[in-house]
Amino acid sequence: MKINNFIFWLLLLFLISTTNSFAKETKVNYRLKWLFNTSVAGDIYADAGGYFKDAGLDVDVREGSPEKNAINELELKRADFGVASADQVIRALDKGAKIFVIAQLFQINPMQWIYRRDKPEIKTLQDLRGRNIGITFGGNDETIMNTLLAKAGIKKKDVAITGVRFDFTPFFMRKVDVWPVYRNSQGVILKDRLAREGEDVYFFNPADFGVNFVANSVITSQAMLEKSPDIVEKFLKALLKGWEAAMDPANEVHTLEVVKKLDKGNNNLIRKKQLNATRNLIKPSASIKIGTINMEAWKQTEEMMLKEKQIKKPVNIYTHLIQIK
Repeated sequence: MKINNFIFWLLLLFLISTTNSFAKETKVNYRLKWLFNTSVAGDIYADAGGYFKDAGLDVDVREGSPEKNAINELELKRADFGVASADQVIRALDKGAKIFVIAQLFQINPMQWIYRRDKPEIKTLQDLRGRNIGITFGGNDETIMNTLLAKAGIKKKDVAITGVRFDFTPFFMRKVDVWPVYRNSQGVILKDRLAREGEDVYFFNPADFGVNFVANSVITSQAMLEKSPDIVEKFLKALLKGWEAAMDPANEVHTLEVVKKLDKGNNNLIRKKQLNATRNLIKPSASIKIGTINMEAWKQTEEMMLKEKQIKKPVNIYTHLIQIK
């Protein structure tokens, strides 16, 4: 009888301990920059792989949109963490936002330009002369292209600039020959479509010409850093662990499976190609640790935006970059 009582109390203590462990999970809201797709594979994997849960966190990973961007969500206290591009961060700081960057996801900016191989290859910036170049007015691609042209000493009259939207028709009809794309999403789709029509493409990457404009990074609020540094550390470690796993070629099949559950807009082949492209942008070499903040690239991004008068004054971006180890 005593043994049975002992076993009973052991079971009871186990159940209480298990219940308490679930109760201790901290609720966290994480707002992405855009919709669920392969470019956010690491964010999806961290959740689906149980890394957040293992860290004692109950993370609600939410899609982003122009109406629901991470910076606004942080300021309204609807999100604890988020993803934003460098231009969004710097503009917000210029307006007085109290936010910090705690990890840089893309080491290479996915914003690049696609053009057909039946056109001369852009080997130097001088090769941009005479091209019909598409830009999104008000987008970071406009800032990047203006910086490239200025660096090369090319006047606007030496090129044709065409404003573009999400409609790729002008590119397909050859009205615009150098078209802005996100290399790991639209770039994959356009390259695949043209390949089926017997055409091959080049990609023009500004980073190859010394222009490093930072893309998506993980952000949080000053209040979160000050009040809950332990949660910040747990969240980031779990998130980056998920990204490392998602970018590991050995986990490709599982990564594509978890992405497929949320990404309904692409087929399996496109998702696989997008994952390969994303891997090269997130972790361009085995030696690079995912999440590493490129301080010099951030400074260059601020300088470009200041020169383009996108911000009124220097924001000293380096004071808002925190490399959590």
